[in-house]
Amino acid sequence: MNRVVITGAGTINALGASVPKTLEAMREGRCGISQLEIRDVERLAIQIGGQVKGYEPEEAFNRQQLALYDRFTQFTLIAAREAIAQSGLEFSGDLAARSGVVLGNSGGGMTTLDDNYRSVYEDGKNRVHPFVVPKLMNNAAASHVSMEFNLKGPSFTVSTACASSNHAMAQAFQMVRSGMSPAMISGGSESMLCFGGVKAWEGLRVMSKDACRPFSANRNGMVQGEGAGVFVFEELEHAKSRGADILAEIAGFAMSSDASDIVMPSKQGAARAIKGAIQDAGISREEVGYINAHGTGTAANDKTESAAVADVFGAHADKLMISSTKSMHGHLIGGTGAVELLACIMAVRDGIIAPTIGYEEPDPECALDVVPNEAREAQVEVALSNAFAFGGLNAVLALKRFA
Repeated sequence: MNRVVITGAGTINALGASVPKTLEAMREGRCGISQLEIRDVERLAIQIGGQVKGYEPEEAFNRQQLALYDRFTQFTLIAAREAIAQSGLEFSGDLAARSGVVLGNSGGGMTTLDDNYRSVYEDGKNRVHPFVVPKLMNNAAASHVSMEFNLKGPSFTVSTACASSNHAMAQAFQMVRSGMSPAMISGGSESMLCFGGVKAWEGLRVMSKDACRPFSANRNGMVQGEGAGVFVFEELEHAKSRGADILAEIAGFAMSSDASDIVMPSKQGAARAIKGAIQDAGISREEVGYINAHGTGTAANDKTESAAVADVFGAHADKLMISSTKSMHGHLIGGTGAVELLACIMAVRDGIIAPTIGYEEPDPECALDVVPNEAREAQVEVALSNAFAFGGLNAVLALKRFA
């Protein structure tokens, strides 16, 4: 089995339009959640989100491209360009033939869908643009990344709601570890912050009207975000042979299904995924220093996740640091695990733990060290990234510091 390392990272999200800007915001505990700037926002009960502000698509793409790229695809390509540029890889010949892209996404082109529903149902038009289907399909981003960077190997999209990115990255990791591919592009994206997207989530009654406060006793729901995170996963010897800068090592992963309820999380299912990732990485529980929590800020998730962590780690749970960066950038649904992996890289590479901001009151049912409100310096050898999705689908990744 090959060792797998990360040699490139890229992102755009509510905290910043690049990895350095995002990590700086995480270190400062900055909040990217604010008033939404979308059409018909006054008709929404929920009017806040982790929206990418100040974004001008015309600066990154030409008119022909914008006719094909939904907002989630645009975000993905911006993040992929940053990640691949950092890696220094150029895909040609055998490397191009064997390398691919696996991305996570839940809603597809929601902005395109919303705009065209309006056109047909509200404006009464009988025709839509001929590129609506290729623009809104979930695999559009993966396909455009493969075309822009000449990736001719295994390429597809994983859609498992809020665990989409972690499931996608697990698949890409396994392809490199098994020797199927020398390098894979992986991560995820989402852009649901349009009227229809927010209105649908309102119906679940799990949304906060003011802030995302994971693990705090006075939390009152989740907040949506948008953006993308993309990484270059590379076989270790391949990376070393070309002198690549290695950000971290992916050590293991695990996936599980609750097989119990479509929306309510299961402590047992989450615990199986956490325990499985530790076992797959070949490490002990005591080596884990940080967990980037799923941490949505809902009563059900936070209590269940805390209980699962306590069950898996036992006495070591008191020594763990666990934080939810959703408090800063919002919940990116299918793209959330990808952006959150940046916090894990920062923990193992830079020794900085991103905080859980908005933490105001301790909750005895979430009695963990949630790194409240301020970032912390600490040496971390292993970090876990949790993702627990509607449908009871769980995926956990384990990252190691690369020395």
